[in-house]
Amino acid sequence: MASKEYHILMFPWLAFGHMIPFLELSKRLAAKGVLISYVSTPKNLERLPPIPSDLQPRINLVEIPLPRVEGLPQGCEATVDLQDDQIQFLKIAYDLLAQPLGNLIQKGVPDLIIVDFAPDWIPEIGAKYGVPRAFFSVYTAASMAFAGPPEELKTGNRRPSPQHFTVPPDWIPFPTLVAARPDYASSMWGLTHTPDASGVSGGHRLAKVLEDSSFFLFRSCEEFEGEYLSVVRGIHRKPVLPIGLLPPVPEDPSHEADSNFKWLDGQKPKSVVFVGFGSEYKMPIQQIHELAFGIELSRLPFVWILRKPQHVHSSELLPPGFADRTLSQGIVIQGWAPQLEILSHSAIGACLFHSGWGTIVESLSFGHPLILLPMIVDQGLNAKLLVEKEAGYEVPRNEDGSFSRETIARSMRLVLVAAEGETLRSKAAEMTRIFNNPESEERYINKFMEHLEKDGISKSKV
Repeated sequence: MASKEYHILMFPWLAFGHMIPFLELSKRLAAKGVLISYVSTPKNLERLPPIPSDLQPRINLVEIPLPRVEGLPQGCEATVDLQDDQIQFLKIAYDLLAQPLGNLIQKGVPDLIIVDFAPDWIPEIGAKYGVPRAFFSVYTAASMAFAGPPEELKTGNRRPSPQHFTVPPDWIPFPTLVAARPDYASSMWGLTHTPDASGVSGGHRLAKVLEDSSFFLFRSCEEFEGEYLSVVRGIHRKPVLPIGLLPPVPEDPSHEADSNFKWLDGQKPKSVVFVGFGSEYKMPIQQIHELAFGIELSRLPFVWILRKPQHVHSSELLPPGFADRTLSQGIVIQGWAPQLEILSHSAIGACLFHSGWGTIVESLSFGHPLILLPMIVDQGLNAKLLVEKEAGYEVPRNEDGSFSRETIARSMRLVLVAAEGETLRSKAAEMTRIFNNPESEERYINKFMEHLEKDGISKSKV
């Protein structure tokens, strides 16, 4: 088969919300006979989930050491290792990977480079070695439609203030809820248009990658975001290929000795709220406590994956007496837990989380209705999209962006048990036909392979 000759280099941004989707795409392409060079730093490669043995011969994990830079703590190679104000120093180190990446490409020129939003220097490297480039968006098409054209990302002329981010942009030609919360608009506008310590703004980085790319790939599908994919096509006038939702596949391990799963086994089907805010957002202790009071107040069964903030002692992580008062109500798992396996359990009935796209994909693949409490970056846009699709309910916030225990409790009950949440629960259940559809996933990968053939991407003799 001719496709076995393709060699594609993957170069994600140094965040696990980016690296994991790049790896999932790598696995699907490797299954089609494509040779993958997946490039990242040593520590990040060590922390990736294992590659299935049958795909290992076609996925080469390539290390590039991360340079030391002032302001970046030693041993920190991904955003998960850092506080928000330190990520700008990770971008400085990431930019210093340009030369070693160029040297790597020179040694084994790939047929295509698939890149993330951050390497605004990739156009020069690709042009030097004659390698076409494609942008892979781990963001929703709705978020990228909201971001707008490259010129706007670089200049902000059409949205010159944060207030403009609180309403849908005029280049989206249909009614939409997708816009920034008023309390977060200033942060989003600043991330887009204000240069950080690297000397470059996030919008400028993305704009250069978009302008340079021959085509775009999206972790999405026409069935869920067709109208937004059309907006992106209209803005950029380039091929836009949904690659599928790339839901990870549970490894089906044995949990016979895991007390957490024994507790879940004893709960009624669809009765438990999964609570988890990932590893990227470092939730302040005050928010953790207010969230805890809200969970308790809901009186609903829960399983909460909770990551301890730095400089907080375990004894202070939860409100005094919380563990005793909720002993029969739910369980708190501190640190890492097998999120996907928990979400797949029959007892889970809803998810309270940060609105990250990866967890949305995982949750809706099991038909769970969503209780949305967005915190950072694109999460607010994702929440609006899910509300628009009637598969999620966003927790009401105060003007300053804070939330109360009462709104947490009411939101949990509305989504899981209240009569007014029945439509939402039904819509979420229907989403499994889109988010858990192996035939559709296969079709999108095949369309990508066809695009490589039709676009005349040359093939390596490997």
